[in-house]
Amino acid sequence: MNLPNKLTVMRILLIPVFMVLFFVPFPWHRLAATLVFCVASFTDFLDGHIARKHNLVTDLGKFLDPIADKMLVAAALIAICVTPPVVFPQIAYVISVAVFTTVILSRELMVSGFRIVAASKGITLAADMSGKIKTVCQMIATILLLPVADIVIYSAITAEVFYYAGFALLIAATLMSIVSAANYLIKNKSVLEG
Repeated sequence: MNLPNKLTVMRILLIPVFMVLFFVPFPWHRLAATLVFCVASFTDFLDGHIARKHNLVTDLGKFLDPIADKMLVAAALIAICVTPPVVFPQIAYVISVAVFTTVILSRELMVSGFRIVAASKGITLAADMSGKIKTVCQMIATILLLPVADIVIYSAITAEVFYYAGFALLIAATLMSIVSAANYLIKNKSVLEG
């Protein structure tokens, strides 16, 4: 197993660590979980960079990398989704985050299925700019929203900034999820023909 694949496996192994840190209460546990999420997210960039730079792209990596990404994103969004808001407890926030999570995860499943069909026909689908923007918005939103419950204890103003910025970026990620899914379907509609 080469280094990029080891990094991908490490990312998968960090997911239960992230979840335990997020839900088992101790001082600053959500901040600790956020740091683990950041490390895991960085391995996503690092494994792809190393694989391309040193020509270490493998079939195992092509299989594991997108799965690891989706597992990490799903874990983080679910953690956010089941955590009651602490800055402004509002049912609208809870419902919105649940809807955004559903849209984002549905997009991930749809694109994965679409890529499987394309691969069976010998077609490789490259990520487009809307998908990359979605990923950046989603990652930053997650990093901002995960530690809010810890931050509010020490600084309500900082928690509000994290809360509103994270929520706004989660809205942007949701919209870009819809745009990128539509782009995949429109640009590659020939994949579904026949």
